[in-house]
Amino acid sequence: MIRCAITDRTLFPGDEHRRQTSLIRQALRWARRGIDLIQLREKDLSPSDLGYLATSVLVALAAEDSPTRLLLNGPVEVAVKTRAHGVHLSTTAPATPEDVRNAYAAAGLPPPIVTLSCHTIHEVEHARLHSPDAILFAPVFGKVVAGRLVSPAVGLEALRAACEAASSVPVYALGGVTLANAPQCLSAGAQGIAGIRLFLDPPSTSSPSYSPLS
Repeated sequence: MIRCAITDRTLFPGDEHRRQTSLIRQALRWARRGIDLIQLREKDLSPSDLGYLATSVLVALAAEDSPTRLLLNGPVEVAVKTRAHGVHLSTTAPATPEDVRNAYAAAGLPPPIVTLSCHTIHEVEHARLHSPDAILFAPVFGKVVAGRLVSPAVGLEALRAACEAASSVPVYALGGVTLANAPQCLSAGAQGIAGIRLFLDPPSTSSPSYSPLS
């Protein structure tokens, strides 16, 4: 089972500096726990700030000699410049997996991991044509923000249909996934699970001393 942790620094307390430092420390703990993928999803940051944060996370992963891979949910140019391990594309992204791979090849970088967001079977069928490395299908169990349901659940049968439509492309379940319902996602055909709060450590967890932003 592939585990994909998605970041949201606003879940950490403090000012911007403290939040970014906490995010990096969380990424380091994820690496130590063997999380397969980290999707850096901080869409409100400028390209330069996003690049700086991505570089800091990559430095932390390298310090651990970790196999955990960082995917950037953001401009392909920033991903290439920081030498991120790959890119996550939303359904509205102007780039395609082919564009990402071409950009990495032109920069002399290893082939990137490219994942795509999908919310309907039609989107899955379209995404499959571009041969992404994985599809994140959501929201399986719904999406809740600040205690309010903003996207209703599509359900396990929709996830099963998405996995069938994706054919050989792996599908990761996203949206309300917990450790308790994760086995149901795998039984429906998902090869991985993804989430923001799913892998987040409790606030009381002690932080490692490594701090690239200090």
